[in-house]
Amino acid sequence: MSTKVCVLGAGGRMGQSVMRALSERQDTTLVAAVDRPDGPVVGRDCGALIGLEPAGVTVSGSLEDGLVAGATVIDFSTPAALVAALPLLQDAGSPLVTGTTGLTDEQLQTLEQASRTIPVLRADNFSVGVVLMRMLARKAAEVLGQQADVEIIEAHHRRKVDAPSGTALAIGRSVAQGLGVDLQDHADWTRYGQVGPRGEGRIGFSVIRGGDIVGEHTALFAMDGERVELTHRATDRMIFARGAARAAAWLGSQPPGLYELEDLMR
Repeated sequence: MSTKVCVLGAGGRMGQSVMRALSERQDTTLVAAVDRPDGPVVGRDCGALIGLEPAGVTVSGSLEDGLVAGATVIDFSTPAALVAALPLLQDAGSPLVTGTTGLTDEQLQTLEQASRTIPVLRADNFSVGVVLMRMLARKAAEVLGQQADVEIIEAHHRRKVDAPSGTALAIGRSVAQGLGVDLQDHADWTRYGQVGPRGEGRIGFSVIRGGDIVGEHTALFAMDGERVELTHRATDRMIFARGAARAAAWLGSQPPGLYELEDLMR
C-alpha cells in the first residue's frame, strides 16, 4: 500500500529534493505540496517543477486548502511555519516527518505535545551516516571521558540561517550523553578575545559558512600526543531527501508518539 505524502516547504531546495525522492519510490505517492502564499512556485505542477513529467499535483499557497486528510506531511520549512501547521495536522490526523532546524525550546515542546495525538518523526539530519557518526561519537566520549578535549566542527553553504547546525547540536548531545553531562551546561558556543585556557570537560563548537557546501561535520577528540576525528561529509542533498521519504513510508503505520530516525533503523 502506498503512503500518501504532502510536502510542506515545496519551494525550497530540500522540498523539491524530497519530491524527487518520492518519485523514486513505489511505496509513496505525492498527493499535495504547499509553499508560502507569495512563493514563486505556487500554482505550478510539482512534476514540472522538478524537471519531470506533469504529476497532476499543483503547489498550494495554503496548507488548509492543500492538505489531504491522513496524508503524511514531510516538512522542510521554517520553525514558525511548522508550529503554525501543527493544529491542522492534528485535525487531519496527518503523521509528520520534519527536518526543520532552529526550533526554540518552546517550539520543541509544542511539537512534543502534538506527538501525543499524531506520530511525529523529527531528525536534525536524515543521513544514515550521520546516525552512525552520532553513535560512534557517544561511544568515543564514554571511552575517552575527560582525557579528551572535544570540538564539534561544522560547515554549510552560505544561505544557511541557523548556527550551529541542528546536526552539530545532535552530535554534541551524543557526546554529552557519553560523558554523562548536559550539553547546555558544558558547551562553548563562541570564542573571541582573551578567553583564557580551555575549561575541563567543555564541548566546543566551530561554525563555517560559505559557498555551496552541502554539509560537513567533525567530532574531534584531542588528547596529549594523539587525536581521534569522526567526520561525515555530504556531497548530495538527495541523501537527506531519500531518508525523509523513507521515514514517511514507515511513519504512516505507526501510533502517535515522538520518533527519531534511529527508531526506523532498528
